[in-house]
Amino acid sequence: MTPQVSIIMGSTSDLPVMEKACKLLDEMQVPFEVNALSAHRTPEAVEAFAHSAKERGIRVIIAGAGMAAALPGVIAASTTLPVIGVPIKGMLDGLDAMLSIIQMPPGIPVATVGVNGAQNAAILAVEMLALSDESLAIRLQQYKDGLKEKIEKANKELAEVKYAFKVN
Repeated sequence: MTPQVSIIMGSTSDLPVMEKACKLLDEMQVPFEVNALSAHRTPEAVEAFAHSAKERGIRVIIAGAGMAAALPGVIAASTTLPVIGVPIKGMLDGLDAMLSIIQMPPGIPVATVGVNGAQNAAILAVEMLALSDESLAIRLQQYKDGLKEKIEKANKELAEVKYAFKVN
């Protein structure tokens, strides 16, 4: 199996957040790889990864980083593949990471999801891949239909909750 998505994190301490992307991609049956690379501690390895990703079959990169959060931007600077940045909550509730990721110069875009939003990053990657993969598009639609069903079920359960002044 050749990975289509690469999940990169600054260190393994980011795994509790980034594993949500792993689980979603696994559920959607999308081959992926996971690595820890640091924009500051292993810059040569990050650049080598970004330069070789496309030729290895990678189609989308999800990069998670906290604090200075340079990783997604450094990767985006060295590839033409779409990069989705996941700001990871650390200092300042992740606002510092989010601002670092979204403030990219013209020509070096990084799509950005919410703080700790690795699952949404994976969904966005699947949406990109589903544009040219009908079976994946069907699985994605089923997943989204399941989200709707969960809310409808929750609303029915709420209707059964009784309070003295609740009117619905």
